[in-house]
Formats: sequence, C-alpha cells, structure tokens
Amino acid sequence: MATDADAIRITGKVQGRDIILSGPLSKDEIRDRVWWWQTPDAREPHEHGEAQHPHDESARDVIATPGGYYEIPHDPHAREASELIDMLYAELHPAE
Repeated sequence: MATDADAIRITGKVQGRDIILSGPLSKDEIRDRVWWWQTPDAREPHEHGEAQHPHDESARDVIATPGGYYEIPHDPHAREASELIDMLYAELHPAE
C-alpha cells in the first residue's frame, strides 16, 4: 500500500516551540523549519511585537519520526544535521 506523502507528519520540540513537518518539503525547507531560530525571520519581532525570548539551553531539542526520536544538533550544517535532514526528507518522500 502506498503512503500519501501529504499525510506524513513529523513533530518536534525545538527551542521551546512545537514544530510540525508535513510533506512534501525540500531539504532547504526542512533545514529552515527545524533550525527556525537561526533564520533571519526568527530574529524579527513576533506578530504581536514581542522580541524572541531566550531559550533554556539545558532543554533538549528533539524530533519524532515513525522511526524514533532524534536529538537535533545545534549547528544546522554539521554532519549529524545533514544526516538528520536526509532522513527527514526520506520520511516525507516515501515514494522516491
């Protein structure tokens, strides 16, 4: 039975914020959503005008996939981050 890529949802808790990935997304889109706090948009005040609050660095950033839970590395360009992006991409694009 084929899996509809639009039905796949991957969830996570990153920098204190819940994130949801649902396909199809490009690898760059995955990187931007998982490491959202490092994108230029994240540095802008939120819609209600408040600035981004500091994050408790002792909290772990994790993402849950059908294959398990994974810790998110702080550096989005580290080897571990690239491997995580490749795995997330494969989860979101099962037919490829």
